Amino acid sequence: MAAPAAPAFDYIIIGAGSAGCVVANRLSADPRNRVLLLEAGGSDNWIWFHIPVGYLFAIGNPRADWMFRTEAEPGLNGRSLAYPRGKVIGGSSAINAMISMRGQAADYDHWRQLGLAGWGWDDVLPEFRRLDDHFLGDTAYHGKGGEWRVEQARLRWDILDAVADAATEMGVPRTSDFNTGDNEGVGTFHVNQKRGVRWSAARGFLKPVLARQNLLVQTNVLAEQIIIDRGRAVGVRYRHNGQVSEALARREVILCAGSVGSTQLLHLSGIGPGEWLRALGIDVTLDRQGVGRNLQDHLQQRAIYEVANVRTLNETYHSLIGRARMGLDYALFQRGPLTMAPSQLGIFTRSSTTHERPNIQFHVQPLSLDKFGDPLHRFPAITVSACNLRPTSRGTIRVRSANPLDKPLIAPRYLSTDEDRQVAADAIRLTRRLMQQKALARFQPKERLPGADVGDDAASLARAAGDIGTTIFHPVGTAKMGLASDPLAVVDERLRVIGLSGLRVIDASIMPTITSGNTNTPTIMIAARGAAMVLEDQRQ
Repeated sequence: MAAPAAPAFDYIIIGAGSAGCVVANRLSADPRNRVLLLEAGGSDNWIWFHIPVGYLFAIGNPRADWMFRTEAEPGLNGRSLAYPRGKVIGGSSAINAMISMRGQAADYDHWRQLGLAGWGWDDVLPEFRRLDDHFLGDTAYHGKGGEWRVEQARLRWDILDAVADAATEMGVPRTSDFNTGDNEGVGTFHVNQKRGVRWSAARGFLKPVLARQNLLVQTNVLAEQIIIDRGRAVGVRYRHNGQVSEALARREVILCAGSVGSTQLLHLSGIGPGEWLRALGIDVTLDRQGVGRNLQDHLQQRAIYEVANVRTLNETYHSLIGRARMGLDYALFQRGPLTMAPSQLGIFTRSSTTHERPNIQFHVQPLSLDKFGDPLHRFPAITVSACNLRPTSRGTIRVRSANPLDKPLIAPRYLSTDEDRQVAADAIRLTRRLMQQKALARFQPKERLPGADVGDDAASLARAAGDIGTTIFHPVGTAKMGLASDPLAVVDERLRVIGLSGLRVIDASIMPTITSGNTNTPTIMIAARGAAMVLEDQRQ
């Protein structure tokens, strides 16, 4: 008996993360399009995917996190870092910081200056506004009625108010909105929540359309290879419950698995640097040198300061009464510490006068811990993390073997350039200056990390940066958008893989350079624009 024919769809989307949920929503809006969405993770039927403070329990938990790690990083004094990625519908938007941040207008104008038509600030701002369901309403910068809910934080902390005052003493202006194209200033982050509940991409874009008859969503499915026939992507081979199956795409295969997942699947399909693939016994379908290169990420210098005469989350966490009050406050009113994003206060400024626009972002938290998954410290403290918004270091992601189950090799090469080491040292100096302002004097801040014994000279600060530097989980760039003349370009300005037909990448991996802030909202925008391009090309 002949084997049953593989099912055929108009579009196959791989990855139901931040980008995939948006693309599935948009492509399935036309009932004539039959859409298959494959997700390697599971459903989001766990309470900690929805209560905002659940990131403390989701990151580093194999139920929610793919549990990737970097290789030993020379720039971090040989340390290997955890590299969390969401293992669930909604992807990393189900475990991330929920911070709504677009970046700076100059980020997108730079993309346009690289020759990428349609990606300047004036091009992408209307898309951001269409996506918004913003508490500020319909304004020049925001919209109302979109799928991407943005709200104000639902609590405040005296210690964070004081840090904001300290920043203004340093000359940083106050801002009520980081998302107007110029994010310089100090203010409270806006968050992707609705009435104290996390607003993931799955909640905003996928779940409202699951009843569509032309959309099929399959979870716990691992895509193993893109099927390519005579220079065209025609389908996907995937594994579910130990069984290998295939699905065919009449129009396009669309990768939305992120900088790690999309890169891995391209390599497994023979698309990438030929020398890398041949060394692993993978037949080369398309030698594209940029697949897996150009990895960029935001590295933060995570400083911890013990404080006095003020409340932080540390004390509440270790108090049975405090925990009970937090739970009751959330259950009755959806407010209080359980609604907290990992960081509430943001500061965008310059690490030195040589920078023409803000190049440093502070995430300030009313808590401290050694690492995600560990309990909070027992002493009252805050975390003041400064990250380099536009690093010049470039790393790689590559498959470890031809086995799809093997985790990839992730080597960000943090602090591998003189410029990044200088910014890291300046960031520590800037943090110390911030904490020495008069507005904080009554709280007696005491530096616990990197430690008061670390000197102010360049060599000492470079070592300290390597000791305390850690990712804030923003990998981008491994399938960069670029002109055909760019040897490292993977996709063109319409996100089509250069050198193959029927295949696009629509996720954070296509960023040619990283945006100046948290990367989830830009990824949502990329997905919406990419889906619109797919539909436009379909009509031609």
